Amino acid sequence: MADSIVYVNIEEGLKRLMNNTGLYAKLLTKFKDDTKLNELDAALKAGDMEKAKSSVHTLKGLAANLSLTELYKQSLEIETQIKAGQVKPDQINIVKNAYTQTITEVDKVIAQYV
Repeated sequence: MADSIVYVNIEEGLKRLMNNTGLYAKLLTKFKDDTKLNELDAALKAGDMEKAKSSVHTLKGLAANLSLTELYKQSLEIETQIKAGQVKPDQINIVKNAYTQTITEVDKVIAQYV
């Protein structure tokens, strides 16, 4: 099962939580309810770069803390672009795709520990 998981570094995530699988599953479940990606998308569409910066920073931090590797990488990329004032048109779609793939894998990880 772990071989098919590439967007979530389970080993690293568990290490951060002293191998507490129940807590990891709980935090991953809570992550699924987070709205920062929607806030980021809305802020970018509205041209509110301060709100976009705040939303992506939080999303990036959650991804880092839970070892959601690809989502972290893509959140960092769009955060860098936002700070530079030049967000590539495709970047939000890349982040959304990473998020979707991450959630699919998060569900698999949660199923392992519940």
